[in-house]
Amino acid sequence: MEKLLIVDDDIGIQKQLKWSLADYDVVLADTRESAIAAVRRYEPKVVTLDLGLPPDAANATEGLAALKEILTIAPFTKVIVITGNDDRENALKAIEMGAYDFYQKPVESEVINVIVARACAMAKIEHENRAMRSIVGTDTGIIGNSAKMDRMRQMIQRIAPTEITALLLGESGTGKEVTAKAIHTVSNRKKKPFIAINCASIPENLLESELFGFEKGAFTGAHKTTKGKIECAQGGTLFLDEIGDMPFNLQAKLLRFLQEKVIERIGGRQELAVDVRVVCATNQNLQEMVAAKEFREDLYYRISEITLDIPPLRDREEDVLILAQFFLQQYASDYKRNVKSFTEDGIQALKSYRWPGNIRELQNKVKSSVIMSSGNQVNAMDLGFYDVENEEYELSLNLRTVREQAETIAIQKAYALTEGNMSKTAQLLGITRPTLYSLVEKYGIQING
Repeated sequence: MEKLLIVDDDIGIQKQLKWSLADYDVVLADTRESAIAAVRRYEPKVVTLDLGLPPDAANATEGLAALKEILTIAPFTKVIVITGNDDRENALKAIEMGAYDFYQKPVESEVINVIVARACAMAKIEHENRAMRSIVGTDTGIIGNSAKMDRMRQMIQRIAPTEITALLLGESGTGKEVTAKAIHTVSNRKKKPFIAINCASIPENLLESELFGFEKGAFTGAHKTTKGKIECAQGGTLFLDEIGDMPFNLQAKLLRFLQEKVIERIGGRQELAVDVRVVCATNQNLQEMVAAKEFREDLYYRISEITLDIPPLRDREEDVLILAQFFLQQYASDYKRNVKSFTEDGIQALKSYRWPGNIRELQNKVKSSVIMSSGNQVNAMDLGFYDVENEEYELSLNLRTVREQAETIAIQKAYALTEGNMSKTAQLLGITRPTLYSLVEKYGIQING
């Protein structure tokens, strides 16, 4: 059973909580000193803390001091503060200091069980996330606990030391470039360059020169000899993303490079030997493109010596919260925000959404939520999820209410997309900065400054 520390000087409350929370291995403490000693000894993931502790049981001074000390020595502990009915102000102060949640007496068994269970679940998710973060840079860097991701890591470990050409298949946003980097990182080429090029993002007439380079005077504007991406990846790995969008006439030149390991720059006559490992990726069906004569059959078989199918995020539900927490910690650090976790409705929104944009969409939503959050937890609204079954929003016939809700949502989304830049937010919304500030004040929108 999970260790649970109950800190309260009232023996009656201690017994009531212990009885109510019978599913946990309960440890009791009645002073700040005994509470700190228990935290050090038992390392509980969750603590319930009465703010009214001796020798100042009538006030919250001792309880808040205990909270501060607990979070100093065990910053990932989920502390649930328990207060009297008239002590909401100190409860909110405790939340600002880093408490996970608060509960007001009298104790109700069902309610306290839900709060503690939720805290334990969040502590477990964060623990798994930290365990995953510890492998980033030393292992593949592929984050996730699902069986499919375990299989993916195993395949990467097996193919990375070889020179086999890998083809990564998966929907947009599933992490094909991350997987390609993982293959490079685990291989013996990891100290050499990793060069990525998106074949779909470069105009057809420029892609050849980007890949193979050109000699001075090869065409108008070629003022100096320039190396291509293939040469820049010498000794390392070249990642060709969206290989299915490569022009048909360029595929033959790529095939020759893959077979002979030599290239010729545009306008050049000299063959240059290159030592480059190639990883390709696409979200298209190359076999259908081969049948339609849109992709060379010989090139297809050359780049797909081994194929890795990267599953969409909707097929790895157990990884959603781990990835979300990973991104949350990353962006909280980047943007200097005191955001530590997700609320219950935030967790449910993350779990129930289908993620058509896969990991890229999840990453963007968490990034914007860190900017939008006004507290130390991210809720469903911060993530950009709105309850479509909310009758007040959906069925409201008051135009003023509808307009206020629509404008609030638009401002919040624009603010998130521009990463908190008010000038760019106003520009995106098509209004002036003074008008934007006026709307923010009018609707009481929480903006992190």
